[in-house]
Amino acid sequence: MHRYLNLHSNTSFAALVKIIFFGCFLSFIACTTQAQKEIDAEGYTLGIQTGAERFNAYLPLIKDKTIAIVANQTSRVGDAHLVDTLLALGVDVRRVFAPEHGFRGLADAGESVVTTRDKKTGLPIISLYGKNKKPRAIDLADVEYVLFDIQDVGVRFYTYISTMHYVMQTCAELGKTLILLDRPNPNGHYVDGPVLDTALHSFVGMHPVALVHGMTIGEYAQMINAEGWLGPNLKCNLKIITCQGYDHRDFYKVTEKPSPNLPNMLSIYLYPSLGLFEGTVVSVGRGTEEPFQKYGHPAMLKGNSTFIPRSVTGAKYPPYKDELCQGIDLTKLDLRTLRDKRGIHIDYVIEAYKNSPDQGEFFLKNGFFNLLAGNKTLMQQIKAGKTSEEIEQSWEAELAAFKAIRAKYLLYRDF
Repeated sequence: MHRYLNLHSNTSFAALVKIIFFGCFLSFIACTTQAQKEIDAEGYTLGIQTGAERFNAYLPLIKDKTIAIVANQTSRVGDAHLVDTLLALGVDVRRVFAPEHGFRGLADAGESVVTTRDKKTGLPIISLYGKNKKPRAIDLADVEYVLFDIQDVGVRFYTYISTMHYVMQTCAELGKTLILLDRPNPNGHYVDGPVLDTALHSFVGMHPVALVHGMTIGEYAQMINAEGWLGPNLKCNLKIITCQGYDHRDFYKVTEKPSPNLPNMLSIYLYPSLGLFEGTVVSVGRGTEEPFQKYGHPAMLKGNSTFIPRSVTGAKYPPYKDELCQGIDLTKLDLRTLRDKRGIHIDYVIEAYKNSPDQGEFFLKNGFFNLLAGNKTLMQQIKAGKTSEEIEQSWEAELAAFKAIRAKYLLYRDF
């Protein structure tokens, strides 16, 4: 939206009306063209309107209200950040909450992000990653509405949905309204992987859902709310601003890095499969130009390429920094073929385990692989030499049960 309008800090109410009118026009176009979607040369659906772009649907709700925003570098409308746009429109933004990787998306995975002030706007930026994963009551004392706008990638262990859970929980406890600006799920065209065993509840797996859940954050928030996962007698006053022109049959191209080590669509498509390596001794290419598009280890027995991790922004201390790793390069994979599989590739982990010189040390001793997998079974299946087909068959019953629950909360036509 911002690319069409020249917004300034003294934007008048008349300008606000223009934006709402323009938003209505875009919504009309999205609705009238939904039946005849335009697809680009790579197979991505064009003309999808995110919740954040639908100003007409939520600006009237927050006009003359005090708000806080849960946002990061993906919270954009056109070429401008949502926070900057709302401030330019005169919206009373009191503070910003930032998830893992921080407000500008530069912190390493797992790196504690400190509470600070944004240099551009002067707004306080409160970290929701590290020791403090949940907004405090004092942080919302002067806030009437909370906005949530973050691009997710549809994988259970990607922590933005865990942050959303805690934001919803605090809003429910304090009686605050959460306005969720929905965004398409780039992995929303399938459901796959083991369903979380709740005995392994953690920040990388908070709910009994499939590893790839096939839901937008709006749909996921509805499920959290209605399934009672926020706690006894807790329900968030949730308002979802839906996307337009989108459904789960679409392939959606993310243009802003969701996190530092997911730089392109290939990494986003491979992340559900390669993310499991984070619980092993294998590197997923952090510290290279192709993170989550290759994997390897200094002592891997077989491979088709080598790489050397370096200290870079978003991967200051990558595994095997400055060491030569032998491994598998996946950068030449065809995106369409990868999408068409509509499933995770457990073969990557199976083959890496077979090619490990010390299988007894392959899985980290801290149990992180089980937290990522969501069960204790997958590790045992790999150790026992089960094929990918046998492993995938073992998921079928629990996936069918999850899909039945998922269907109740879908906001968009399913695949």
